[in-house]
Amino acid sequence: MADPFFLKLKAQLFLGSEIAIGPGKAALLEAIAEHGSISAAGRVLGMSYRRTWLLVDVMNRCWAEPLVEAAAGGSKGGGAALTETGRRVLESYRAIEQRIAAAAECPELDALKAMLLPIPR
Repeated sequence: MADPFFLKLKAQLFLGSEIAIGPGKAALLEAIAEHGSISAAGRVLGMSYRRTWLLVDVMNRCWAEPLVEAAAGGSKGGGAALTETGRRVLESYRAIEQRIAAAAECPELDALKAMLLPIPR
């Protein structure tokens, strides 16, 4: 039987009340980099067109430089790409996630696990 215990940690960097980067926005940046399109990235992630654009707008407004550059569609095709800043933010965020995951493997977590019931009452 699978262990019912798990620890879920997530990193979110706030700027005021806005989430400048978090797991969802990092996934969106990766999808934009892979698919070359904001709308295609949204489709892959199951997000509406509007939601996808709102997230990109928030990210672009939170950082000193935009993370995503978009070109208008039409006969020239349009598309989107991460800026150099966008690539650096994504890389740094993923490194932070790895550090958090490594820090979660500690004796204190084992102590908490030992005090848990096998299933909730």
